[in-house]
Amino acid sequence: MGALLSAQEVAQYCGVPLKTVYGWNTTGTGPKYYRVGKYVRYRASDVDTWLEEHTVTPRESD
Repeated sequence: MGALLSAQEVAQYCGVPLKTVYGWNTTGTGPKYYRVGKYVRYRASDVDTWLEEHTVTPRESD
């Protein structure tokens, strides 16, 4: 299954505030997450996949 990360660990990994990760959960725009009891957890592989899917390629300047 792979390592499970907390929301705090995902925030640190992505370099964003914890509030942003919770916002992703609320809007359904972030990586897939799981409920483990009362806790939210993320597979490290799901976070990596989500980041790859949201990579922006810079445009060439004219």
